[in-house]
Amino acid sequence: MILVSACLAGVECRYDGSSFPIPEVVEMVRRGEAIPICPELLAGLPIPRPPAEHRDGKIVSKNGQDFTADYLSGAKIGAEIAQLIACKKAILKSRSPSCGSGWIYDGTFSGVRIQGNGVFAKMLKDNNVIVFTEESFL
Repeated sequence: MILVSACLAGVECRYDGSSFPIPEVVEMVRRGEAIPICPELLAGLPIPRPPAEHRDGKIVSKNGQDFTADYLSGAKIGAEIAQLIACKKAILKSRSPSCGSGWIYDGTFSGVRIQGNGVFAKMLKDNNVIVFTEESFL
């Protein structure tokens, strides 16, 4: 079973209430080949919510509010679900503070990218799950 970021499956759960549907991912979910997950929703964060980025080892909103504990909580629940279903692969939303794989935003809210992983992507990788982004699985 493959885990996918819920926003890639068309669920309007991004910070601004939007989605980022990828037709191939939507079809995988429809066929029962993938399970959509949003770590932020698993943590109980609202929609909409302030945009957040990694900064100095924390996840902070644009106005400086520390959301690290929330993001870690949601990532942990998502990683537990991955373990329960024996997940070996995931397709996650690029650059997200939760789901980004390889590249994330630098915490300045200026669109600058740095190498790194979101907290959920990192937990999955630490558990030997192969993580793709919507840009790299196609």
